[in-house]
Amino acid sequence: MKYISTRGGIKPIEFNEAVMMGLARDGGLLLPETLPAVDQQRLLAWENLSYQYLATEVLDLFTGSMPKLDLDEIVECSYSSFRHPQVTPVRKAGDLYILELFHGPTLAFKDVALQLLGNLFEYELKKTGSFINIIGATSGDTGSAAIYGVRGKERINIFILHPHGRTSPIQALQMTTVRDANVFNIGVNGTFDDAQSIVKEIFNDLKFKDQYKLGAINSINWARVLAQVVYYVFAYLKLQRAGFDSVDFSVPTGNFGDIFAGYVAKKLLPEGCINRLILATNANDILTRFVKQGEYSIKGEVTTTCSPSMDIQIASNFERYLYYLRDQDGAKVKEDMAAFAAGSALDLTGVREQVKRDFVSRSVSEEETIETIGSFYRDQDYLLDPHTAIGVRAGQELQEDRPMICLATAHPAKFGDAVQKAVNQDVELPPALAGLANMEKRCEHLDADVDKIRQYVQRHALQ
Repeated sequence: MKYISTRGGIKPIEFNEAVMMGLARDGGLLLPETLPAVDQQRLLAWENLSYQYLATEVLDLFTGSMPKLDLDEIVECSYSSFRHPQVTPVRKAGDLYILELFHGPTLAFKDVALQLLGNLFEYELKKTGSFINIIGATSGDTGSAAIYGVRGKERINIFILHPHGRTSPIQALQMTTVRDANVFNIGVNGTFDDAQSIVKEIFNDLKFKDQYKLGAINSINWARVLAQVVYYVFAYLKLQRAGFDSVDFSVPTGNFGDIFAGYVAKKLLPEGCINRLILATNANDILTRFVKQGEYSIKGEVTTTCSPSMDIQIASNFERYLYYLRDQDGAKVKEDMAAFAAGSALDLTGVREQVKRDFVSRSVSEEETIETIGSFYRDQDYLLDPHTAIGVRAGQELQEDRPMICLATAHPAKFGDAVQKAVNQDVELPPALAGLANMEKRCEHLDADVDKIRQYVQRHALQ
């Protein structure tokens, strides 16, 4: 299995190189040269596997030369910290199925990928004797999950940029109370899009990237997306055992990474296993407008909502899907991304019918989000966080005659203010979150200025 760039500017590389490279050297995103597919016979063999064994089987299709025994050990280590034996259990709630992705150390779906990625980094660095300086931007949960994935690890320093004051209080505390010597938090005076743009600009400085051996933990890193493919397959197999041959998924997404993992899972499984992927957004609806109207464009400023992890205007993983829309033509993708950078818009009405075959979309308002948290709690005795509520609302409205699996992306206690508003009672903090407010914090506050942040990284980076 070799990896190429969406922009066609690099020679094919191995999986381990793709993990360490993060962002492709031509500015594109890495993808497998070809997406593997499994048949019904293999699917039957996977049907009763534990999450860990299934993860090894799925990842092995993409990892190429990595010994399977090593991969198995990495997977076991990665999910040993999860609080549920099934890692990502599926629960029935009324007419819906809830895929719970919040049983990891930071109570968010990002743990599924970032515990694995941290161990993949460590594995590769031990082999080579090298080091890595990780730089990432977060709209909320990626930062803490990435930090918990690599905190205390040798040969790794991590720098996380978050939009100061624009995450939930709990999300900020989960990052800034980690005081391991290899962890550096940067509160950016700006939006997530500002922080993400800075990270991409730093990665595109190839001399700087090479000198400091920069690595990526955002979902621009292919391993992030790949790890998330597994829970789609796991959830499908759970429903298949219950007698269903086809399912739909409703996915709250802002950065297009989680739903792109669903797209890969749909391509991986036999035709019809995953029927529809419902792309659910909040008021920052660039992706919904793209699906419905065929235009990918920035309109106005980022809207602050009670689902801050989705307060995004530019979806960094969109380029991976664009690569398939453009029939895997890297030169065309490069041209498209240059046009978007110049004008903040892409006219994709010409591929609108293809998009409609791949996705259905619904934008959910603040009022609808709060109302859904409240009504779902009253009807099902189940608390949703606001991101999950967006997926549930879209799933309820677009449900057909197949099981609807809604991705629960975070524990409701991480967004206590929104949940309290919806159900008129405080959310009890689980042990992983209790006491964070009283812990000592460490965070550097910097303007959204690439030069200032580059200089900060230089001062603290491993060399």
